[in-house]
Amino acid sequence: MNERIVILGAGFGGLELSARLSSALAGDVSVTLIDKNEAFVFGFSKFDLLFGRENLEGVRSYYRDIVNPGVQFRQEIVTSIDPIARRVVTNRNRYDADVLVVALGAEYDFSVPPGFSEGGYEFYSIDGVLRLRDVLPSFRSGAVVIGVLGEPFKCPPAPCEAAMLLDEWLVARGVRSKTQISVVSPWGTPVPVSSSASKAILDRFAERNIAFVPDQVVTSLDPARQIAFLRDGRSLPYDLFLGIPIHRVPAVVETSGLSVDGWIPVDKANLATRFPHVYAVGDVTSAPVPKAGVFAESAGRAVAEHLIAQLRGGGPPKPYDGAGSCYIEFGEHKVGRVDADFLTGPSPTAPFYGPSLETAEEKREFASTRRRRWFGH
Repeated sequence: MNERIVILGAGFGGLELSARLSSALAGDVSVTLIDKNEAFVFGFSKFDLLFGRENLEGVRSYYRDIVNPGVQFRQEIVTSIDPIARRVVTNRNRYDADVLVVALGAEYDFSVPPGFSEGGYEFYSIDGVLRLRDVLPSFRSGAVVIGVLGEPFKCPPAPCEAAMLLDEWLVARGVRSKTQISVVSPWGTPVPVSSSASKAILDRFAERNIAFVPDQVVTSLDPARQIAFLRDGRSLPYDLFLGIPIHRVPAVVETSGLSVDGWIPVDKANLATRFPHVYAVGDVTSAPVPKAGVFAESAGRAVAEHLIAQLRGGGPPKPYDGAGSCYIEFGEHKVGRVDADFLTGPSPTAPFYGPSLETAEEKREFASTRRRRWFGH
């Protein structure tokens, strides 16, 4: 037996899945892990880049360092997916799989809404972060609007984290008193699943004079007049606009027939798609959990346990729990944590642990353990 398992995408989900398959089934499976990038970057490391805590090389983990037995990494671009034949074509090769896992994540559409590409910046992509990092030092007065452009979007607390960290950055440069910061959110509270986390964020906003504009999205920008228009017709003037871009499945997924209503539907117990022996994990799916790395990781773990049980026998694995810990940066080197569980109970639970230096250290250890498990360093 040498099952051919092909994993498309080497983010949290693909890395966790490949590492667990290697640990449990090395010798029984051949795993091919395909990603267009040469290195992995934790999403939260983009703030380290943006505010000068790290350089690009310091936040990269190179896929060439993966040494897990039975796992081969291929830096290639996926050009077509046939979920019926479980056949994948890239810019370099063709792969036929016994088991196919799609973990290609969500991509960003910068062409919408009107005015965004001309009049705004973003911090969700590496290129966007580097562009914004070069602009920030010249911003010394005026209004910053951090606006969500549509749902769903990755890492729900990120817009609020950006506001709190930007506030701290402007204070350190002696210009905070000349600036205003607003966050436009589609939700009534910053983190709807956790009232205590939302209260902590709003308390920090009140303390730091950061405005929270609830139940709105930014529908267009007028770059010439520097005005952001909201869903209800209101407008906000800005001198610096930071947008959370529209998220979409990659075009190759859209044309494959895998997606329905914009995302890949999956069985919430084991992440199986409607195509036999084809699974999907992470942000590319419509699974009822937030689009965030920790939930992609737990989905990769669930698929791994399902495949291990199939190939090794034994009792059925436990279903996907939709659980994960989300870290929230509050500034002053302090980090809070939400322990969210979306699927094991009758309703989601999400206790919050307030910002502390100890949780900041825990977050660093979270990253270190993944680097060791996925890359061997």
